[in-house]
Amino acid sequence: MEGMRSSQQQWLTWVYTSRTKMPPATDGKPPAVKNVGYIGLGNAGYSMASNIPKSGYHIIVHDVDSEKVQRAAKEWPNTTAWNGDPKQFQDCEVVVTMLPQGKIVRDVLLGKDNIASGLKPGTIIVDTSSSSPFDTQELGKELAQHQLQLVDSPITQTYMHATDAGESTLMVGSDSKEAFEKVEPILRCMASYIFHMGKLGNGHAMKTLNNYIMASSICALCDSLVTGQKYGLDPQQMVNALNVGTGVNFPTMDTFRRDGITGRYNSGFGLALLVKDLGITEDFMQHNKFETELPALLKGYLSDALSQVEPMADHTKALVGWEKRSGVQLKRTDEVQDIPQKDFDHRLKGLNREN
Repeated sequence: MEGMRSSQQQWLTWVYTSRTKMPPATDGKPPAVKNVGYIGLGNAGYSMASNIPKSGYHIIVHDVDSEKVQRAAKEWPNTTAWNGDPKQFQDCEVVVTMLPQGKIVRDVLLGKDNIASGLKPGTIIVDTSSSSPFDTQELGKELAQHQLQLVDSPITQTYMHATDAGESTLMVGSDSKEAFEKVEPILRCMASYIFHMGKLGNGHAMKTLNNYIMASSICALCDSLVTGQKYGLDPQQMVNALNVGTGVNFPTMDTFRRDGITGRYNSGFGLALLVKDLGITEDFMQHNKFETELPALLKGYLSDALSQVEPMADHTKALVGWEKRSGVQLKRTDEVQDIPQKDFDHRLKGLNREN
């Protein structure tokens, strides 16, 4: 029993301390992994993938959009376009997927494209998509039958488009310390922050909770903007006040400040994807036998907003749904107003206070 507790303590210590903020390790040694496959060159995937060959890895890229694939192969160093044969990935020690959902990940690996059939035993697949933790665990079992390992590593960000600069935040789930350590240098190419959350599926569990909290703040903000203006408040002034108050959140600091109240609707994250993520949240709460109506309410409000706009609309365009429901046309801000440096200095000083 004592040995078991010691083993568990070592595992928890490793998980707790597996937060890194550093550039890709070089230390003069050649990387343990040389060849990487990357599947999914969407809004986030394209920029994330672009940071891998910059660090010296050879990368093979695949996407349904052949133009993006060819552009990546032309513009990035050490980059090859997939030729349609799964065996082209056979020299890749790691394959990264960045796709709209877990079912598509499975279809690409074991279904239509059957990429798994071309991979050598021991290859590690890193899924950075926004997927169900339960689907991820099942996929891990299926891939294990092919002697392949799965690691989940979905993204979040401290600011939108942090992916462009390789400054994302990754939440990692892995059953194997060795697999995590092998892929970590590649993850560092794409991220400033890496958190090991525990076993396989835990990364996607953290992702769904992250997006659940974000969706809650979006709905509360949209409610507040339309009712606030109806009462006589100015939307930009509301956002300014929230950002130096206790109501501050990611949408007030970034997405809705930059792309919502300006009417640009170009944050890079789709409203349909957020609605999909809330479906995962509903399943997660039910699995954990926790009764809450909030995920379904949020999903309902955002689904209604999605029905008022185009299917591929940016998530900040949810404001249009709120405008139509309230009968209020929000006053738009002509230009994005910068957040003063003193606001951050003031906040950090207070947050790091001794008492």
